[in-house]
Amino acid sequence: MTRRELLKLLTAAGLGAPFATRLVADEADKSPNRSARPENVVVPVSTRDRYPARLVDGKVIQPERPLTVIHETDVLVVGGGPAGFAAAVAAARVGVRTTLVERYGYLGGLWTGGLVLLVYPTHANENSILTKVVRGVGDELLGRIARYSEGATNYAAGKPDPTTDPEITKFVMDQMVQEAGVKMFFHCWVADVVMDGKAVGGVVLESKAGRQAILARVVVDASGDGDVFAAAGAEHEQRLHAVGLVHRLGNADRADLAKLQASGFKNLGAAEPLSSVRWVNLRGPSTDGLDIAELSRLEVEHRRSIWQRVEKIRQAPGGDKVFLLQTAPQIGVRITRLLAGTRKMTAREARSGRKFPDTVAIGGTYGAGAKNPGFHIPYGAMVPKSLDNLIAAGRCLDVDTPMVEDMRLIATCLLTGHAAGVAAALCVLEKCRPRDVDVAQLRGLLVKQGAYLG
Repeated sequence: MTRRELLKLLTAAGLGAPFATRLVADEADKSPNRSARPENVVVPVSTRDRYPARLVDGKVIQPERPLTVIHETDVLVVGGGPAGFAAAVAAARVGVRTTLVERYGYLGGLWTGGLVLLVYPTHANENSILTKVVRGVGDELLGRIARYSEGATNYAAGKPDPTTDPEITKFVMDQMVQEAGVKMFFHCWVADVVMDGKAVGGVVLESKAGRQAILARVVVDASGDGDVFAAAGAEHEQRLHAVGLVHRLGNADRADLAKLQASGFKNLGAAEPLSSVRWVNLRGPSTDGLDIAELSRLEVEHRRSIWQRVEKIRQAPGGDKVFLLQTAPQIGVRITRLLAGTRKMTAREARSGRKFPDTVAIGGTYGAGAKNPGFHIPYGAMVPKSLDNLIAAGRCLDVDTPMVEDMRLIATCLLTGHAAGVAAALCVLEKCRPRDVDVAQLRGLLVKQGAYLG
């Protein structure tokens, strides 16, 4: 008897709900190392020292306090989005102790939590041949996702720019991080940094457990917003950009598209691996993605406008079966801080087609530029001008305005994360600062891990 059949039988007997709850909990709790534990048990509250902020002359003063160091590591990756995931797996595979911290309870960042499901650009026109540039860790991830029948579109057929299922993506990312031996801490924010002069020595975490610290020899800032390098005082700039919210529609395959189009609805959104589901992007206004009051307002406004649109679809001929399946758990912040690195990546340089000795990744092309060769990403765009022991990855690298859109895309973040992770591991092995890394040696390690460098 299958579990589904058992639940139907129990439900018919009036026992479905309590038994179903217990059954799911038991399956999630199965582990050879976990002993049976009764539920709803009172445990002693551990006493901890308190250092509350005080009001002094109208100012809130936070007193000095000691912090518990909960972990020490060689490489600490902050942020578990595409860049952070790739950085953690790549660093661990080099053979150094690697730790990953993430504010949410899953990996993938805006790719999974923000429902930005389209992975592009994965290819470029290299020597007049359509060539896959997302290789190594990123390509392995996409390949493993595509093994599932509803994991990804296009990939199995060798086509560029697949769309992936968010839940399968989360699951496979968990697998790869665990297989690499990465230590993970979910549900914690980076509230501050641990500094030793101009060098970052770790981070201060904020969570339900209070404030704690993790010490590290090298930190990869893959937070997306440059939270670590900003807290450490690195030179950077801040930008406004569109902040939207993605949603998914269910029963799209039951809609009468001809009737909906006649009513003014051109389509129901983009296709994804689930045939009955469509995902819909919402660009949103250009605003400050670091302003929590503005983000809070937009969460409410975007959900309201999404709901109103879905109601109009449902009231239109041919759309009565469509329903709002999901709004993204994460709001779509596209760009906030950009690092000032030891080398700025410019659009003129990127579009020139020239190759550079410090290239650590080659980005793909898309849209009007799809027939162009890939652009070379220099290592110096990841390294702060004067801050040591930190490497940036993802959307917050040092690029000029025309390159912002290219660098923030998921495929490119997988590439820069891979490069940052290997560079951080090399710093540990060679006992050097990120700015002093032997780039030729770094490129060699990246190629060994399957990266494409032209």
